Parts: sequence; structure tokens; C-alpha cells
Amino acid sequence: MDAIEKAIRNALEKGNAEDRAFRERVYRAAFSALDRALKANPDVTVELAIKRRKAIQAKITEIESEFLPAVPDVGPRGDAPAIELGADSAPAVETGQQAPSPAAVDEPVQSAADTPRSASDAPRSRVLPVVPDIMPDAALPDAPSIDMSAPTPAGAAAEVAPDRDERRIRGRRLPLTAIFLTVTLLAAVGIGLFFAVQTGVFKTQAQLDTAPPQAPPTVDDDDFTPAEGGPAKPGAADQAHDWINVFSPTDASHVSAPSDAKAEVMKDDTGSFLRIRSGASGSAISFDVGQGVLEKLAGKHAVFDIIARSEEGKETQISVDCNFGELGDCGRKRYAVGQQQNEYLFDVKFPDKRPGSAGTIAINSDFDKQGKAADIYEIRVSVEP
Repeated sequence: MDAIEKAIRNALEKGNAEDRAFRERVYRAAFSALDRALKANPDVTVELAIKRRKAIQAKITEIESEFLPAVPDVGPRGDAPAIELGADSAPAVETGQQAPSPAAVDEPVQSAADTPRSASDAPRSRVLPVVPDIMPDAALPDAPSIDMSAPTPAGAAAEVAPDRDERRIRGRRLPLTAIFLTVTLLAAVGIGLFFAVQTGVFKTQAQLDTAPPQAPPTVDDDDFTPAEGGPAKPGAADQAHDWINVFSPTDASHVSAPSDAKAEVMKDDTGSFLRIRSGASGSAISFDVGQGVLEKLAGKHAVFDIIARSEEGKETQISVDCNFGELGDCGRKRYAVGQQQNEYLFDVKFPDKRPGSAGTIAINSDFDKQGKAADIYEIRVSVEP
């Protein structure tokens, strides 16, 4: 006895199985339980669900046949035509004969010779049991509960056709979609990298600069670029200018160094120089520009020349600021100073007025505030013709 038959028979034993209405309720409950079991299992395919419905319908037909009364053979031969009961319990005769009344199903039937015969002794015809319409369409509160979640007999699923569930088909296509998207993205990235290489995105500035190499600029002027454009070799500007001395190491009395800065006169084979070292705060060393010098420059275009070098082994950047009192200033200048002695020039256009006092030139020996020193050999100025 399989699980379907056992479940239905157990339900019939809980009530009056001879009552046809009760049996119908049991059959309806069986189908309801089957529907719940199928819905609870998402892996059940449409083909398998149909197969299980046909299996339960066959079992119901088989069980219902046991409750039918014996029917006499109404045909002339032993293989009389089959009678199938409809939904209204009235049997239909396949040969076209008139169907007997409903009472013929429930009561013994007399033979053609009017000889009484018991129902149990009467030969049975091929009568098909009534299988009522038991698809679940309403709740049955008085029907026994039936558990149809048990698996189908072995071999039942083996005959099921291939799964045609569209969701499963789409699931199997996902890898192909993923592969296509991956290949497309890789191709796009490859094309992008190719054009990036061709256009020089990954090249350095030096690789992109195909012009002839040039000397790095040594002057960084915050306000303007000096006319000479940078340092000149010592003596190169002497031929074109008459210089007025502003500072010389032989007279360092006109130099002022803040508390965290140093200024020391030194000498080596290049001559005497003043080694200045700005403090951690970036304070500058001031060089006085006498009032008499400024009177000579008033209303003129002047060129200042600072002859300097960096401390041995330590290149530095110096910054220069000027305060000429009523004659204005020179703006901030910045120079990259190497270990070789050079001239660092800047020019100033002075207004035509009388200066009321002396001025100053302030030099910071290390613009990056790393404590580097600069050697100042001379500061001088000349007037452009």
C-alpha cells in the first residue's frame, strides 16, 4: 500500500466510509493536501505535479470501486458494455441502452426471468466507480486531515519529462551572460589602455618633453622676473655697470641677525664672505642700504647684484625682500643658489622723490626652513643709463 492510498484509507476510517458524501469530503481533502504539498516544494516541476494528481485520482477511483454495489449483467454476453457513473451518480451505459434509475445502484436487481437473486450472488458488470469533482474549491471543516507531503513512490519521478521551468532555463543562461559581460568589459579596458599608451597618459613630464634640454631656472620671482633672467658669472656685469657698494665682508657692522639666526665672517681660497644661516622661524638677515645710496637711486632704474654661493655640499634657495622707505620695495625674490659663486641680479624702478631714511635688504638663507646656510660675498647696485 503506497503513501497516497494509506493516507486516504486512514481518513476514511475516521468516519462513516459507507456515506458517499463523507467519502467525497475525504477525496477533496486529499487533493487539498496534495496542492499544499506541491506549493510548499518549489523544486516540483509542472510535469511531476500533473503526474502526482493523476496518481491520486487513480487511487481514489480504485478505492471508490470497493463501495459500489454489485450490478447484474445486462448484456447478452459476459463482456457486457461498461457503465460509468457520472457526477450525479447515474450510470451511463456505453451501448446506448437506457440507463437504470439511481435506485438500481443501491438495491438488488432482478434478472430477466424475475428470479430473485442476492446482490452478492449477482455477477458484476464492468462498472466504473464515480470519481466526483474533488478539486479543492472551498474549505471542508468536517473532513479528516490528510498529510500528502510524503514522497512519491520510487520510479515515479523517473518518467517525468525534462524540466521546462523558465526560471531554471534563465538560471542556466546566467553564466553565458556573465561571460559576455566580462569579455565586453575586458575589451573596453584593453581599448582604453591602448589609447592611453598611444596618447602618452602614462609618460612622465620628462618623456613628454622632446625639446632640447635647458638649464633649470635659478630664480623664482614672486612679483616679477629680473631683466637678466638669473645669476651671472662673477665679473660678467662689471663691464656694463658702475657699481655702488652696499655690503662688503670687510665691514659687517651694517648687518643685523635676529636671535635665532647667525651671521659670521669667514674666509677661504675664494676670498672673504659672510656666512648667514636663518633660524627655524625663517627669520632673515638684514643688510643696511644707506640713505646716501638711496638718494643716488631716486628717480632712476637701478640693478642690484648679490654675489653668493651655498654652503659646501648643500644647495639652497634664498629669498630676498627690500624696504627702501619712501622709495618703496623690490618685491620678494627667490633664487636657487648652488655651490659655485654666482651673481644674482634684480632691478628696481625708483620713484623720483627724496628718501627720508636708509633702507634694508633682507636675505633668508633657506626658504625651505631646513637650516641651510648661504655665503654672501658682496651686495652692490648700479644705475641704468
